[in-house]
Amino acid sequence: MNSIFLFVGLVTIITAPFVWWRLENDIPSARFLTTHEKVQAIERLRANQTGTGNREFKLSHLLELALESKTYLFIGMTLLLNLGTQVSNTFGPLILAGFGFNPYTTSLLNIPFGVLQFLAILAGSYAAYKSRFKSFILASFMLPVIAGTALLYALPRTHSEQAPLMVGFYLFAFVFAGNPLIVAWIIGNTGGTTKKSVMMACYQGASAAGNIVGPLLFTSNQAPAYHPGLRDVLGVFVALVAVVFIQLADLVVLNKMQRRKRVVNGKQAVLKDRSMEDHYVGYEEENETGDGPRLGEGAFLDLTDRKNDEFVYVY
Repeated sequence: MNSIFLFVGLVTIITAPFVWWRLENDIPSARFLTTHEKVQAIERLRANQTGTGNREFKLSHLLELALESKTYLFIGMTLLLNLGTQVSNTFGPLILAGFGFNPYTTSLLNIPFGVLQFLAILAGSYAAYKSRFKSFILASFMLPVIAGTALLYALPRTHSEQAPLMVGFYLFAFVFAGNPLIVAWIIGNTGGTTKKSVMMACYQGASAAGNIVGPLLFTSNQAPAYHPGLRDVLGVFVALVAVVFIQLADLVVLNKMQRRKRVVNGKQAVLKDRSMEDHYVGYEEENETGDGPRLGEGAFLDLTDRKNDEFVYVY
């Protein structure tokens, strides 16, 4: 086990200089974009109102973040998800051993589980990109996890039940689509560099806390079925789906507030965000009003999502 960590650390050290050398810092320095494409990329940022970055730490952003309910819902979502992942991360081999497999077979059975993790991440990211709905995709990917955990909890550890037990274990691979979806959902609903940076720090803290607390749900005296731990994890994922829909309702309310602000400021109530379309569409081209204030003026002023009336929360 120590050799694995040493190898991963060595790969990180070797690749870091290459990433620093080749990875671009921002759009203007991107060598793979033409001058025209750089302008279009910046205009896409104008459309999604997330800004291009700022090096100034703004206390007002931090205070706004601390007073918002969606901050704590995102933190809760992250904590619950990473708390539940310990079924496979830490106790996966032990759970497989409880099905009656020897250590060699257990290692082999973890290989397709890793493949399923990879496919679940790709499928979840692609589905969220095409549908534009992070919430429904995140919740739908948690449903197989709930079903798989329920199977592991309910089925006896007998030879005749090995096949359905394996199905339940492999269904758990869908959980790994969760973190990329949560990160994308956070970024898409947070404006302002300081606010976004602190929010991502909160995400990392919640993720770490979940990984620390998760193993405490399982103890050696629960072997081989680990029923108490699985019962707790089942409750965790049901709670996660509930938090996702609470966050969705919160964002719906925030968008209604944003629409009212736009009307008061002389702008149209509904704005179309085409920043993620396959083909470039100009922001003003899609949201022309004919009169009233010019749109997109505040996109690069490092405003928070609450201070920018043109910010549209994504579901």
